[in-house]
Amino acid sequence: MRTLLLAACAAAFMNLAQAQPAVQPPKTWTTCAACHAAQGAGAIGPPLVGVVGRKAGSSPGFGYSRAMKNAQITWDDKSLAAFLSDPQQAVPGNRMPFGGVPDPGEVAELVRYLKTLR
Repeated sequence: MRTLLLAACAAAFMNLAQAQPAVQPPKTWTTCAACHAAQGAGAIGPPLVGVVGRKAGSSPGFGYSRAMKNAQITWDDKSLAAFLSDPQQAVPGNRMPFGGVPDPGEVAELVRYLKTLR
């Protein structure tokens, strides 16, 4: 009886997990996706999977600017928000040709999305 109950619970959990929709990127992500891949490599910029908690300039196989390699940043909510808002102010001399996202709400949505990329 106990085994049957455990099997039923496991099946219910699997159905629930499969029913959950994937996290959809915010509309602003299209700007990022022009240069960055959410998963894997193959883009102009470094892949962003696992960016939260990673040291700036440390994704293997990408040729970062000296400024980014020397930045003493570990990406978290605050540092990502600052960088996404104004990349040149957050890391002066970085090579990302992007002026930033001016809307704080859009920045917050991007940070929330980046946190899902594991």
